[in-house]
Amino acid sequence: EIFELYGFQPLETPAMEQLDTLTGKYGDEGDQLLFKILNNGDYLKKADQTALQQKNSKGLLSSISSRALRYDLTVPFARFVASNHTQLPIPFKRYQIQPVWRADRPQKGRYREFYQCDVDVIGSDSLIQEAELCQMYDMAFARLGIDVIIRLNHRKVLSSLANLCQLSDQFMSMVTIIDKLDKIGWDAVCEQLVGIGMQHEAIELVRKVIYSQSIDDIKNLLTDADGIDAQKDLQQVLDYLKGYTFTNTLQIDFGLARGLSYYTGCIFEVIVNTQNDHQANIKMGSIGGGGRYDELTAIFGVKGLSGVGVSFGAERIFDVMNELQLFDQTTTSASSLLILTMDETSFNKGIDLATLFRSNKINTDIYPTYGKFQKLMKYANKSGNRHVLIIGSQEVEEEKYTLKEMHTGDQQKLTSKEIIQFFCD
Repeated sequence: EIFELYGFQPLETPAMEQLDTLTGKYGDEGDQLLFKILNNGDYLKKADQTALQQKNSKGLLSSISSRALRYDLTVPFARFVASNHTQLPIPFKRYQIQPVWRADRPQKGRYREFYQCDVDVIGSDSLIQEAELCQMYDMAFARLGIDVIIRLNHRKVLSSLANLCQLSDQFMSMVTIIDKLDKIGWDAVCEQLVGIGMQHEAIELVRKVIYSQSIDDIKNLLTDADGIDAQKDLQQVLDYLKGYTFTNTLQIDFGLARGLSYYTGCIFEVIVNTQNDHQANIKMGSIGGGGRYDELTAIFGVKGLSGVGVSFGAERIFDVMNELQLFDQTTTSASSLLILTMDETSFNKGIDLATLFRSNKINTDIYPTYGKFQKLMKYANKSGNRHVLIIGSQEVEEEKYTLKEMHTGDQQKLTSKEIIQFFCD
């Protein structure tokens, strides 16, 4: 509802993509986590025999695999737009809710198959898009009942740091290290920055920037073109948001360093606010994130289409909501009414009634055999149906059937017409 409130349209893309479509878009670590699909037929017949004999996995890969399962929804979306941009309204706004796959080690909050829920705008440079994405994050998590911190940074803050520290050629290494700050702490980050050749003065600059609290705090620290661009963009986003009141917390965080290599502008991340006493014990990484990517469609031959988007980590959000007991704990069933029968005659009557009720648009299930009352009620208790219709020989004879409300235990005898009125009125 929120996506469509902001003018986004639904889209789906295939589970499989060409391997070269996905490779090189997520950094070295992402490439390793791609689920590659073996070529059809006798794939070893066309394998690179030299690489095979040398057990060279990288050298062998291109000869035995040309497809992979999608790693995220953004790259396939960019590929779709590049293929169809002449038919699409530009800017094009889409939302997409589909599974993705990563060859990762499963653990809490990390899965090999999981749903992503993305919203992207492609074909617009306007930072109003970033402002609207912040609003959508805020509205969605407010509706879900999770208190979150929406972290906002700019990729050029990081490239400015790399430039000023004279480590432009080590940019991705620096980003990957800073991205670990929440997990390993500043001392370990400092040690790893030394490991890629960063000098003490440069490390001190990094420390001052990532611990700064506002755009004003970095004005005298990031003075190159990238730094100035980042400050202007972030300030513009904040200006667009002046008329909006946040339920959650929007936080400028210069330590945010999302590692995907295609980001070029503003970057986002959403985390559970553990300062909220009710959520203090939640142990979970980011539950949302994204950013602006200016050159992604250019990889597929279409230049000049800047894009920006964010993702909701559906499984992680579900885990958090489950831990906070935000779901109705009662098991639910797809049917409104479950029919239980005691003997063959009542079973045949139950079939007729099920047909009648379904023709009146009442979701109805019938236990597939007749049997003992205790066994049938044991099933009914587990099924989650709110109402159960009990039919025995007496009910068939009277043409009045026992309707039981499972939550309260209340029951009454009704004709088939009265049952239809009960559910349809």
